[in-house]
Amino acid sequence: MIDFKRRRLFSRTQTDDKSPRLPWLKQPEQFTDQCTRCGKCIAHCDTQIIVKSDGGFPRIDFSIDECSFCYQCAEVCPEPLFAEQSQLPWGAKANINNACLAFSNIDCRSCSDSCEVMAIQFQLMVGKVAQPTINTQQCTGCGACVSTCPTSAILVHNP
Repeated sequence: MIDFKRRRLFSRTQTDDKSPRLPWLKQPEQFTDQCTRCGKCIAHCDTQIIVKSDGGFPRIDFSIDECSFCYQCAEVCPEPLFAEQSQLPWGAKANINNACLAFSNIDCRSCSDSCEVMAIQFQLMVGKVAQPTINTQQCTGCGACVSTCPTSAILVHNP
């Protein structure tokens, strides 16, 4: 198993090890042991959000677009890495950090406008602009809110 934390010891780039790799993985913790890095999932991704990461392993990049949960990455994979499509794709959820414009009293609702399942709502507040809240029960972790956020205040990661 590859320990990516050690590779980044002297790097300035920080990545979230809790970020989802690919949807429907049976055993995400053993992904780097089983993936052959063939690139078929990257080539067949409906929204082109699967990109190569460290060591050539595929990962999700929500700054490009959202996951449409098309299941094409799982269908073309020659390895037995993926669960059935009838199961939940992952446990990933969106999280809004302090860089959100609403926390600086600037009205922006781009994340809720892009959320198809309406998991992001804005609550009216006295003396402030409406503040975002995420209903984690409704959030699918699709990442639609990530690429539309002007301050990159939203991350999608596994709890």
